[in-house]
Parts: sequence; C-alpha cells; structure tokens
Amino acid sequence: MKIIAVGMNYATHNKEMHNPSELSEPTIFMKSDSSLLRDGKPFFIPDFSSDIHYEAEIVIRIGRLGKNIAERFAHRYYDEVTVGIDFTACDLQSRLRSQGLPWEISKAFDNSAVMGTFVPVKEVGNINNIPFHLEINGQRVQEGNTANMIFSVDKIVSYVSKFFTLKIGDYIYTGTPAGAEAVKIGDHLEGYIYDRKLLDFYVR
Repeated sequence: MKIIAVGMNYATHNKEMHNPSELSEPTIFMKSDSSLLRDGKPFFIPDFSSDIHYEAEIVIRIGRLGKNIAERFAHRYYDEVTVGIDFTACDLQSRLRSQGLPWEISKAFDNSAVMGTFVPVKEVGNINNIPFHLEINGQRVQEGNTANMIFSVDKIVSYVSKFFTLKIGDYIYTGTPAGAEAVKIGDHLEGYIYDRKLLDFYVR
C-alpha cells in the first residue's frame, strides 16, 4: 500500500504560501505506510514539532492495477473517495527547506495521513466538481472544490502512473485549498463532502 500526495494543487493555497501558481506538472511526494490514521482514532501531536498544520484534501482509493495510464482511461482506476488530512510539521519543513535538504520527515511521519470513511465515487457525482470542507470545533476553516484544482484527479492518476505502478488499495491525496493552519490539543476535526460527514477525530 502506498500513500501518494500532491502538493501545490490549489492556486488559493499557493498564493497564501507564496508558492508558484503556474505549474507544468503535478508536484508529488510520498507518505509512509505508518502515516495512515483512520477509524476516528485521535491524532497525537508529536514532540518533535510545535507547529503542526492541517490540510484537508479529497483522497481517492485505487481500485485497479495500472501503469502508464492514459488520462482518458484514468477514471477506471479509482473507485472510492473521502476527505483526509495531510498533517505537516511546518517548523521542521521550513528548516529543512532553508538548508536545501529533503523534507519527507515533515510530511511522512507516523499518523500524518488521516483518512475518513470512503464512499463510492458514483455516490458523490462528478469527480471534477466535488465540494468539501473542514470544520474545527464547529467552525468552518477550509472549503474547496475539485473543480478548482490545478491538475484534475484523472491527470494526477495518469501522471503518477508513469513513475509508480498503482496497486489496489493505494491512496492519493489530491491537494489542499487555502486555510491551512496549526492544530492544538483538544481540537475536534470534522470533514465533509457536500454535507456528508466522512471524517471525525480529535487532536490529543
């Protein structure tokens, strides 16, 4: 099982992070299998960071083995979707970036990939027009729509499959919109597609 993630896929987030908005191809990074956190289990803030940020994202599950997938056929290779959180140790990431060093440990640490309950793609309609949002302690803090992604889900699947064989049970995080901020102990995070709650957990 692989956890593949896309960075800088919403112009609004790129603007607030002062990242380039004109990209020619998706920015891909990986998370470890021990990054996975699901079933509503709490997320414990690690002791190596004091600045852990949430990033709400649409996550797809790969349902078919594929390699070098043409974009027009990519929709055949994923079958379920949910809302997930890509946690980032921003202080650690900034330090590593400033030194020109790899920053995987700021993204791929244990329990940094939270996943909600998956539902069939057909239940949420057009993959290219899925509204989603995140609430923390009852307040809406992030809101996005896959229609606003720089690279579509099918483009991402096609691109990733050039480098990695996609296997049944792999996951792809598709990027986060504006609004990512730090979490604190006691926060209650709830993620929605439309008004359907698929993600629900606490920070400890």
